[in-house]
Amino acid sequence: MGIPLNELQEYENFDELALDILEMAHEFMPDKTIFLSAISETEQIILKVLHHNCGVHIDEGMTLDLPDTVCNRINFIENEPLVYEDMKKESRLVYLRKTLLDANINSYLGVPIKLGSGETFGTLCAVDTSAASFSRQSIKMFQRIAKMFSYYLDLERKAYRDSLTGLYNREFLYKSFRSETEGALFFIDLDGFKSVNDRYGHDTGDLVLKETASRLKQYIKTRNGMAVRLGGDEFVLNVQGGADHSELSLQAELLMREFADWSGFPYGIQISASIGIAAYGPDHHGDLKKLLKAADDALYETKEKGKNGFRIY
Repeated sequence: MGIPLNELQEYENFDELALDILEMAHEFMPDKTIFLSAISETEQIILKVLHHNCGVHIDEGMTLDLPDTVCNRINFIENEPLVYEDMKKESRLVYLRKTLLDANINSYLGVPIKLGSGETFGTLCAVDTSAASFSRQSIKMFQRIAKMFSYYLDLERKAYRDSLTGLYNREFLYKSFRSETEGALFFIDLDGFKSVNDRYGHDTGDLVLKETASRLKQYIKTRNGMAVRLGGDEFVLNVQGGADHSELSLQAELLMREFADWSGFPYGIQISASIGIAAYGPDHHGDLKKLLKAADDALYETKEKGKNGFRIY
């Protein structure tokens, strides 16, 4: 999914606007159940539902395996709507028969919602328990409504994302930080980045920052947390979950490996990283500023003792 659920929860008026979108769509199809969904690599999450026909078994918060959904058949690359007016007559949907019967759906219109970056967000859909026809005008209006919603998503996303790297920014880190959880902040500074800018120019420096972001995204992908660019060549990983000293050291060593190989990068550039780590728990009372200072102090120690390493506060 282009936008994780934890980010959506921080958007201003998301629930209100999502409901407005459904009600607007409902005006063009008043006899249908309308729903808004988000799609990840493996799942479809039902975000909002506006029921007309109570016989349709779709509820907010439902999570479905993506291969078992009709929405998975939408052509997101071409950004085309998908229409089934009578699913009972669609032999291609035989393998989805149980899913359709469980949801009591026999007609379907699905319109893709994509972000300005080209990433998939999800779908705006209209369904019914019986066969139904969808006019060209109604389909076009659904597409326009979906496009309007994507504009809103893009605007909100820009408020919380770093424009160069696509990572979260400082504002989102502060807004989303939860004091009741346990975890650790990994404060990362690139060694020798200034010399790259001075010698090869800011365009090359930007390539280094983008590559760093890509590696941090890959690292955090299998962990519960987020990657943030604070500014310049300073980054933070907020990794949630309790961890003792040995576990934090192991995580830091794995993170260091992400910066070990820069073969194939322009001008033979080799960039290492210095890391400062500060663990936190509920007793920190949500004082993110102090935690960042602690991680920064640990980072300073790393720099003083030779760089290309890590310290735990």
